[in-house]
Amino acid sequence: MLEASNLLLPLIGALWWPFCRIMAMLTTAPVIGDGVVPLTVRALLSVVLAFLMLPLTKGGAMPDPFSLAGVVAMIEQAVIGAAIGLAMQLTMAVIGMLGFLVSSQVGFSMAQMNDPVNGQQSDVISGLLGLVAMLVFFAIDGHLVLAGVMGQSFRAWPVGGGYSALLLQTIALNVGWVFSAAILLALPIVFSTLVVQIGFGFLNRVAPSLNLFSLGFSLVTLFGLMMLVQVVRFVPEHYVQMTNQVLEMLQQQMRLAHG
Repeated sequence: MLEASNLLLPLIGALWWPFCRIMAMLTTAPVIGDGVVPLTVRALLSVVLAFLMLPLTKGGAMPDPFSLAGVVAMIEQAVIGAAIGLAMQLTMAVIGMLGFLVSSQVGFSMAQMNDPVNGQQSDVISGLLGLVAMLVFFAIDGHLVLAGVMGQSFRAWPVGGGYSALLLQTIALNVGWVFSAAILLALPIVFSTLVVQIGFGFLNRVAPSLNLFSLGFSLVTLFGLMMLVQVVRFVPEHYVQMTNQVLEMLQQQMRLAHG
């Protein structure tokens, strides 16, 4: 019994650190970190991935989990995992903001529905674009990409080695990139609906007796939906490009930490 405990305790200690990092990453990662995925499923996935990461984590200086150094190391693992998950979440945030901008232009932002994924209300177009982004995420094996990035993170930031503040700073600075990317994707719809509204404004000046408000609202919505059909075709391609940009940013931070 004593020999079994002596063998199990080091194994449990070695599993604890990757479990903390992977659990934090899965909590903030796109699709897998949504509220529709139960916490027990993410915990089981974290345990399985922690077993798979054992060859990458063994051999390092493992602090005592019940000591002060162990608590600090646990917080470090959670911060690193959450930062990686948030970095991958940036691309999904672009698609969500794109849906919000399009809905506000075509008049669908007034029609809200309960979103069980995020636990809040969202519009129809945001839900549609979110579903497209989710399908593209699994089509490009995004779940396998997350596992690969997590494995490389243990080489760049080993357990007990700390992390660079530049990682958090880089992710925070890329939030501005989310706004610019979403506005660039929504710009065709925003510009086209603006042209239609300006045209109806001139028409209202020419014929003020016409009830152009109700007619203009319907036509702006119809014209915006026609433009949305054209834009949705390019969303998967832009999603892949933005995901590659985020991965390149993470690879650069890992090279800086490892080198």
